Amino acid sequence: MIARYSASFLVLGLVGASVGVAPLAAADVDLTPDQQQWVMPRTSDGHPDLQGNWSNATITPLGRPRGQGPVLTPDQVAEIEGRREEFIEVLSATSDPNREAPAVGGVRTGDFAFDAASGGTGGYNYVYIDGGDRVAIYNGESRSSLVTNPADGRIPSLTPEARQRRSERSEFNRQFGAYDNPENRPLSDRCLMSFGSNAGPPMLPNYFYNNNYTIVQTADHIMIMTEMVHDVRIIRLGERVPLPDQVRPWMGDSWGYWEDDTLVIETTNLHPLQRFNGNPSDNLKVIERLTRVDQSTINYEFTVIDPATYTAEWGGEVPMKALEGRIYEYACHEGNYALGAILSGARYQERLEEENQN
Repeated sequence: MIARYSASFLVLGLVGASVGVAPLAAADVDLTPDQQQWVMPRTSDGHPDLQGNWSNATITPLGRPRGQGPVLTPDQVAEIEGRREEFIEVLSATSDPNREAPAVGGVRTGDFAFDAASGGTGGYNYVYIDGGDRVAIYNGESRSSLVTNPADGRIPSLTPEARQRRSERSEFNRQFGAYDNPENRPLSDRCLMSFGSNAGPPMLPNYFYNNNYTIVQTADHIMIMTEMVHDVRIIRLGERVPLPDQVRPWMGDSWGYWEDDTLVIETTNLHPLQRFNGNPSDNLKVIERLTRVDQSTINYEFTVIDPATYTAEWGGEVPMKALEGRIYEYACHEGNYALGAILSGARYQERLEEENQN
């Protein structure tokens, strides 16, 4: 389901209201001859044409490692990308059919995507994983994190109120086993939403696979389809008519408008089970800005506003790169027996425990 794409992908970034990393002015960026001659494509109503397939795959982390500056040097980039290429090469090698069984409990590599995919038992190797292999580049800068606001590149601390909500939810969840019911499993296990915040808002890379999007645009609506679990957002343009507070779609109520050549999207009313980065409040608001800057790049910026959850607003910058090839249907439920197997396996374990007690 992953379409073939260019190795030039990589770029995703994020920015909030007051950006910690000052973006380069246009005059400060070395433009190629093609970029200098590029003319913004426009739709029949005169707005920038954002339509097409795009990707935000990258190995740049969401939060900045402590002690790291906002911009990486060429040597640092070469080291990071070199390690990644070696890692992918090793984990993509043909498996030895005569290898021994994995250790009890599985073997962990420390790589999130590989360990999640294989379960520590070699379920499948890196051939099936496509989380990116390049550092994110924004306005010519190799970024050390996607978060740029606040200035340290890290998500602000939770408020006491948010910590209390998290504690109460944990207490509630403790009355259930992790595999008691379908509702105890993550939304992604149930084929309801993509992993992490892939579909958003904000739309972030999942460092796993299927970090691809299709944008379709009309005069009064924008559609963004996320490959992961084929999530679709419909953004209304023009005068805002908000949904009632009790109506909360999975990806919220999104309203868009144009500021010159930038598409601005404001989203509220996110579904309460959309627990991006913890347990946001009912008043979470996300502002996204999409600006096409050349033939192959959309600059994606976002700001997360939730004073009942975070001690400050935060956000980042994400250039999305044009995708070569097609995006195929994810078809999460089709031929997927994982959820049934998870629950039946848990029931089997319970029967064994009961038999051992008798």
